[in-house]
Amino acid sequence: MNLDINIFKIETNHVSPSKGRILIAEPFLPGSYFNRSVILLVAHSDKGAVGFILNKKVEYPLNEIIGDFPDFDTEVYIGGPVSTDSIYFIHSLGDTIPGSIHIKDDLYWGGDFDELKRHINLGMVKPDQVRFFLGYSGWDSGQLEEELSENTWLVSEIEPRNVMDCSPKNNMWIELVRELGGKYSMWENFPENPSLN
Repeated sequence: MNLDINIFKIETNHVSPSKGRILIAEPFLPGSYFNRSVILLVAHSDKGAVGFILNKKVEYPLNEIIGDFPDFDTEVYIGGPVSTDSIYFIHSLGDTIPGSIHIKDDLYWGGDFDELKRHINLGMVKPDQVRFFLGYSGWDSGQLEEELSENTWLVSEIEPRNVMDCSPKNNMWIELVRELGGKYSMWENFPENPSLN
């Protein structure tokens, strides 16, 4: 039986990376951070790109990571391999958090962390309005474009409500490749590590 290796060639349909879009890892991308990851781009320019992995949960609650954080029913995710000792967040609270950077629609990145904590303490923030990440994913100028040319990532659109959805994200990669359909839906059938097959 001949395997059609074209199923691993990514056709982006002219969807280029930009903030608010996602990167979906090709099926065999190695490494604990990026293996079958889905990354929301929060910044993209000719200087580089920044994003957060949406589907890799940390097993610790937020108030164990940050001692003085208010009691808040939320998950923490691994954002990427850069600055893993720092907490980052995206939210849908808009300008109520000073210093926030607009991503798209009602999605924002960062802002005044103390103001966010104050809002949470006052009961003004629901868990589906903010997501927290340890570290981030970063690319230098031209680096992401090079990885795209090597078929490492598939660029796609995502609805902001699906970014902020509180339900477990473990199957997010599988759900997204299924949604894309065609040859991409076959990706889920391949083992994460072909050498173990």
